[in-house]
Amino acid sequence: MTAWLPTSPCTPHCATSTVAPVSRVKAVTRALRTVGPVLRRDATGLLDALDVRLTSNVERLSAGRGTLIVANHVSWLDIPALLAIEPLRLLAKREVADWPLIGAMARRSGTIFIERDNLRSLSVTVARLAHALRSGCSVLVFPEGTTWCGREMGVFRRAAFQAALDADAPVRPVTISYSTPIAAYVGDDTLVASLSRVARARDLRVRLTAHPLVHGEDRRELAAAARRSIGA
Repeated sequence: MTAWLPTSPCTPHCATSTVAPVSRVKAVTRALRTVGPVLRRDATGLLDALDVRLTSNVERLSAGRGTLIVANHVSWLDIPALLAIEPLRLLAKREVADWPLIGAMARRSGTIFIERDNLRSLSVTVARLAHALRSGCSVLVFPEGTTWCGREMGVFRRAAFQAALDADAPVRPVTISYSTPIAAYVGDDTLVASLSRVARARDLRVRLTAHPLVHGEDRRELAAAARRSIGA
């Protein structure tokens, strides 16, 4: 691991709740129900299988052409929640391709994978992202580069915003919020442990709040404007 890689102080201890969980039988039933949606790469079906209720203030996130969608990052559930609103390509670390549940959805959506420990590949990734935006694809990026529990946010990395400038693409900030910290997937948590918490969660809700497009003269201004909107 290199020093420039993004980190978060959050740990699995952040993912706690005082609300009593559902029964083990119901949790196991939920987990088993995810098999079908995962095989179909069905984001909405995966949320339904886990009894996760999704609400959004918009029916579409993109702005009528290739749009850079930027959001805070709390959980692996962020990905199916956003994909349930509309088809999006993703920018994600290479490891996501091998994740259970989410990996197949990421690959199917045409994810642009980045080798985070290879700084020299960053310019190539930015060029690929700009090309996708120019071609009319909307791309989802988590500028924090890692997950936070939702109580605070990390620094927004600026490379993706440069791609939006290069492609003259609009930038849409989106705030992701959960009804309980149980959804957080942070620190050295494992996907199995996180899935177990989600499957046992009672009345888990995820809310997507899309904000007006942000503008800036350079990537620093764009990143700052997006972070202000998401954290407001």
